[in-house]
Amino acid sequence: MKFWSEFYIPTLKESPADAEIASHQLLVRAGLVRKLSGGLYTYMPIGLRVMQKITQICREEIDRGGSVELWMPHVHPAENWEKGPRWNAAREIMFRADHAGSGKKAGAEPEFVLGPTHEEVITPLVKAEVSSYRDLPKSFYQIATKFRNEIRPRYGLMRAREFVMMDAYSFDADDEGAIKAYHKMKAAYEAFFKRVGVLAIAVEADTGVMGGSFSHEFMVPAEVGDDDVIYCEESGYAANREKATSGLVATDFVVAEPIGEIEKFATPGVTTIKGLAREPHNIPADEQFKTLVYIGDDKPFLVLLRGCDDLEEAKLGTLGFTLVRPATPDEITPLMGAKPGSLGAVKDTLKAADQLAGVFADEAIKLVGNGTTGANEDGFHLRNVNVTRDLAITGWGDFRTVKAGEPCPTCGAPLKSRRGIEVGHIFKLGTKYSECFAATYVDDQKQSHPMVMGCYGIGISRTMQAVIEQSHDKDGIIWPWAVAPFQVLIVLLDPAMEEAATLAKTLGVAAELAGADILIDDRDERPGVKFKDADLIGVPLRITIGGRGLKNGVVEVKWRHESEVVQIPVAEAASRIAALVEQPASA
Repeated sequence: MKFWSEFYIPTLKESPADAEIASHQLLVRAGLVRKLSGGLYTYMPIGLRVMQKITQICREEIDRGGSVELWMPHVHPAENWEKGPRWNAAREIMFRADHAGSGKKAGAEPEFVLGPTHEEVITPLVKAEVSSYRDLPKSFYQIATKFRNEIRPRYGLMRAREFVMMDAYSFDADDEGAIKAYHKMKAAYEAFFKRVGVLAIAVEADTGVMGGSFSHEFMVPAEVGDDDVIYCEESGYAANREKATSGLVATDFVVAEPIGEIEKFATPGVTTIKGLAREPHNIPADEQFKTLVYIGDDKPFLVLLRGCDDLEEAKLGTLGFTLVRPATPDEITPLMGAKPGSLGAVKDTLKAADQLAGVFADEAIKLVGNGTTGANEDGFHLRNVNVTRDLAITGWGDFRTVKAGEPCPTCGAPLKSRRGIEVGHIFKLGTKYSECFAATYVDDQKQSHPMVMGCYGIGISRTMQAVIEQSHDKDGIIWPWAVAPFQVLIVLLDPAMEEAATLAKTLGVAAELAGADILIDDRDERPGVKFKDADLIGVPLRITIGGRGLKNGVVEVKWRHESEVVQIPVAEAASRIAALVEQPASA
């Protein structure tokens, strides 16, 4: 039991100027965090209580999922990362941690880095500890601070430079075991998010720089989210935008036959899809081919899309390149013979074919059949270009951004889209890291094999803010019972009244024995201030004790998520409140 006057809850009337979204505003106004610098926050006492509750629920569910807790260093030797598979891709988001007097020149490779995640630490550890198939499977996790050099930290804890994360790692002898571990952890995540009281949808996701064969993100639906979730209410299909597919092009779709010979025509000053769609050419975007030039591992390649489609860059990861970026205009012109806006992949005009790593076409260009594309000559385009006859395609794939309204790939119903906040991610890594670090085991035939890995992350601090983003109103936070900093708030309207103070302690003990955390507001403040603060910090159950009520033999009870105030007799208050506490506590 805590007393407000002895605790510290620095609520604010106004939102900070740099807080753009409701959850960020409420984090600060309700006194949960204070900003030190961009992306760096102090967890104030009430915020720390929420974090500790979320952490404990996470620990219980991950333990139940079969993983064992340990603790790894935050400072990593850079050589561990250099030996791993993603040094070049990850180094831009990593903080250096060089020790003083190292003698290294400015700009030299770092000797140490701060860990954004721990694959490069756990894999060598398990290599040293595990050697036989009899030692597998193994799964370890930690709940610790992580560091990422976000270029543009924003939205409070949503995109911070320092944050708290649960990261777990599984090691199995084969794919079958790894898939079993993956689904066991997925079930643990689902149980965790249910217990903390947040709706989180598991969606198919791109593996990104982490690598591996498949992954799922856990997304909290929210309009301020950084990611788009594409989903189908009929089939249950759900994927993030980077991974989403649709049934737009059937697998047995046949491309239209050529409608005539290719014609070259002048398009002076026309360098965009929209420009070609306007007068005098009037060629709709869905009848145009878009040609993009990218660099994969220092070699150029082309991507072909419909003019009405956007490239989803994450999907280029399926092409097998380690590093991919858009080519610059200075790289494109000498390669293609024309500036961007006049490019195409017609066989006869593609003079740089032997310099390309490939020409990769999105499946949806089959719907164009015969269309218009650049002539690889500034100010000219080609019409009657047939997909099968004319384009120098070396590979097909799904490279476009799926849009709402397209058919579900599972059932054909219209797909929907909404924004979401990523709060967790799970990956089946395969042997990408174990091969780099020679983390092998010997089977019963004395044969050596790389361990098959999985990795799993939950943003603990991000989950706290996601709960607020999903559960608030105009007056403040509405905490779910399990993660509320306090579950019962007893408001003393007349704190100097001895009878009221005694009753507050009696009711507090009854609620505490029933399993709740209790806060008594004993401040010498006006009732309006106390009620506003009560709504702002979002304690689920509020009990009000006032002089007038005591004269009438009643106390007032109100749930934060309801508008109704209920009066209960003082004589029954302890038992009635204990019963109210026991009901959500057992849920």
